[in-house]
Amino acid sequence: MSARGLVGRRLAEVVGSWHLYGRDGLVGPLDVWLIDGRGDAVHLTAGSDWCLIVEASKPHADYDMGGSGRFMVRAIGEETSFARHVGEDVSAVREEHAPSIGRVALELTFPTGRVRCESWAGDLRLTSVA
Repeated sequence: MSARGLVGRRLAEVVGSWHLYGRDGLVGPLDVWLIDGRGDAVHLTAGSDWCLIVEASKPHADYDMGGSGRFMVRAIGEETSFARHVGEDVSAVREEHAPSIGRVALELTFPTGRVRCESWAGDLRLTSVA
């Protein structure tokens, strides 16, 4: 999907997924879903080719992968840079692309700051930008 479609949407909720394996702590979030005031969801994650995936899709349920651990999907509290922007409208977006990969970063601007989403070595990285 075009990230420009996020402009004007009010961020109502943020959901994330984490991989749990053995006694290790949470790894991730591996996926983030931005849910707007109408209940529409946009999924952000890193692709296997290290691109940043931005697609319209709803959060999935938890699932177990047996000996490889399990995935937990939950609403995010303070775990990501998006937490402080819940209730705000996206006022602008900026994308970065790499020639052989495609989209590698997306920066969303809110009235009180920006959040940078990027695929970094195949992992989703979220950071607040002043």
